[in-house]
Amino acid sequence: MEWEFDRVTFDREFPRGVVTKLLVERAEHGGWELDRVRITSDGTRRVVLRRKIIRAVRTA
Repeated sequence: MEWEFDRVTFDREFPRGVVTKLLVERAEHGGWELDRVRITSDGTRRVVLRRKIIRAVRTA
């Protein structure tokens, strides 16, 4: 199984609710799922999203 990854960074000024809404939108409309969240010492959130890569197999 292959995965595609996307890294997103949010400043500390973004409230938790806003970050949640943005990530939910990406999950619902883009097929992304949460892989990892890291909150740094300065309050920056570094988020890694992933989704499966589906390869079309040619038949015939």
